[in-house]
Amino acid sequence: MSPPFKLSLQDLAPIAQGSSTAEAMGETVKLATAADQLGYHRLWYAEHHGMPSIASSVPEILIGSAAAATKGIRVGSGGVMLLNHAPLRIAEAYRTLEALHPGRIDLGLGRAPGGDGYAMRALRSGGGEEFSQYLAELMAFDEDNFPPDHPFSRVPVSPGGITLPPKWLLGSSGASAQAAGQIGFGYAFAAHFSHTPAAPAFAAYRAAFEPSLDFPAPKTILCLSVIAAPSEEEARFIATSQAVSWALFVTGEQRQLMPPEEASDRLSTLTPQQQQVIAHQGSLWMVGSAERMAEEITQKAIAAGADEVMITTTIHSYALRRRSFALLAEALGVAPRVEAGTA
Repeated sequence: MSPPFKLSLQDLAPIAQGSSTAEAMGETVKLATAADQLGYHRLWYAEHHGMPSIASSVPEILIGSAAAATKGIRVGSGGVMLLNHAPLRIAEAYRTLEALHPGRIDLGLGRAPGGDGYAMRALRSGGGEEFSQYLAELMAFDEDNFPPDHPFSRVPVSPGGITLPPKWLLGSSGASAQAAGQIGFGYAFAAHFSHTPAAPAFAAYRAAFEPSLDFPAPKTILCLSVIAAPSEEEARFIATSQAVSWALFVTGEQRQLMPPEEASDRLSTLTPQQQQVIAHQGSLWMVGSAERMAEEITQKAIAAGADEVMITTTIHSYALRRRSFALLAEALGVAPRVEAGTA
């Protein structure tokens, strides 16, 4: 029996300790083709900068690569950090992707920088207060509706004859949800790193929603962090990679994702501050057997009123990460995509 929501996934293109960047890049295609065959609805890449453990700094390149290797799954950004880019550049990039893979691309937009202050300065990133201006420019470029006296009114977007793919706003608050509704975007709530409950944000989004061409009705995605394995014990063991690596990252030690054997040894040497990081953030990480995870995912989706659930999974082993997604799809009753395969 299929779940009462669509099931999707997010990929950060992790670079595991002991693996090369080339292996990490190759894994993005392997995961995309596997997700396509498993019946996942969409695959998003998140923009991050200045992080040695994550290779998803340029989502549109990964999107193009994954879309070319798959047939049915939607592929997009989750999200592209708009303040890091000139809106014209984003309009051009995602129109190009939509032209190459019509009807299969998503444009998810976030206001965070996707990196620390040093990365922001290197990117010449704008401040958060400029997001509304950047978003208005992006929409004006796409709809060709700058006022005649605007300096950008004479700039045609190339390629022409095509519009941007469906646009989603990413957030974790009622304010971002309301904004997404008012402009007729889809809305994705980041429950994988936010302790704010999703249900009130989804309610605010629906209350403010104005229909648009891409979204005649409101659409919501609940983003969750999940690690599934055949047994509870194995799931807890492989999850130590995420826990220890996150604690080290938050306290200033950036490094690639370590194997669970090493992470388990490091647990006893963590400082009280690092242990507190795990205790705080760990409450958002769903870890366990595939059957129990499927039940909890369903409960959270129904409680929040989500139309779709997007899973992000942090495991050192690429093979075990793919297995986790496969186990969840099976436990949730997602039908495999019969037309999927290498495009």
